[in-house]
Amino acid sequence: MHAWQFTNTHEPLVMNDVPEPTAAPGGVVIEVKAAGLCHSDVGLLEDEGWLALLAKRPITIGHEVAGVVAEVGEGVTDWKVGDRVGVCPTTDAGAPGYAFDGGFAPKMAVDRIALVRIPENVSFAYGAAGTDAGMTSHHAVIATGGVKAGTKLGVIGFGGLGQIGARVAVLAGAEVYVAEVNESVWDNVRAAGVKGVAKSIRDFADVGLDVIVDFAGFGVTTADAIETVRPGGRVVQVGMGRLEATINTRDLITKAVTLAGSVGGTKDDVQGVYDYFATGELNPAITEISFDEIPDGIQRLADGKVVGRLVATSGF
Repeated sequence: MHAWQFTNTHEPLVMNDVPEPTAAPGGVVIEVKAAGLCHSDVGLLEDEGWLALLAKRPITIGHEVAGVVAEVGEGVTDWKVGDRVGVCPTTDAGAPGYAFDGGFAPKMAVDRIALVRIPENVSFAYGAAGTDAGMTSHHAVIATGGVKAGTKLGVIGFGGLGQIGARVAVLAGAEVYVAEVNESVWDNVRAAGVKGVAKSIRDFADVGLDVIVDFAGFGVTTADAIETVRPGGRVVQVGMGRLEATINTRDLITKAVTLAGSVGGTKDDVQGVYDYFATGELNPAITEISFDEIPDGIQRLADGKVVGRLVATSGF
């Protein structure tokens, strides 16, 4: 079968012929129906800092995976052929595309412990987006951010993660303000039920934000969040648009700001997002492309030309 594989930083993905996977004891093979593209895919291609995370090279990337169980291995009794599943990338099985060959291929093998059941009325595109973008957003806002009814929350970035995080917070009863440089998506921001939108989080300095979640992570956004959050507030760093930031430690210290990193989440976070999807109250923007368009899609992400989450859903 064909697979999009990563070989090295600053080199394009390569379409390679690879053997079809088989189900190991305790594992399954998934027929991939949707695979999400992520800014971390851009980072992997551009920044050598990501190389240490890879188990091997070349490796089939793609860590947001949804599909149908095509084969079950010895000892697997709780899943059967035909089950609709998403793959949580943060279990002891490891992350697809990093610890083992991922979802930019027609089939993928994975341990059963990573599987989460996709509700029947949830599309595979949403199933894929929920595994990382959804999980990470839900965890950052609810678990790490401690957002609840009445919280004044600032969200930086209304892309694939930010749109989900902002809406989850609204559904939790928070008062949400969004900073998004791309004015073309402001109508989508307002439709999510937020209180305000602007180009910079600094525009909400007078609001008294309790928590700011930075889904962009372009260095200056982290610094802006620390300077804008209220005294005693919390800044949650999720985005990794840049792997370094220069911050004002005076404000960090004198305002007693808590700066917390948030990575991934749990299967419970994936399930929580799937449950929101199933109700129809959470319906983030998704742009669907084909398997052949994956490299072009990653470039579109790098160029900032994607609205919502980018998911490959056909041509596998």
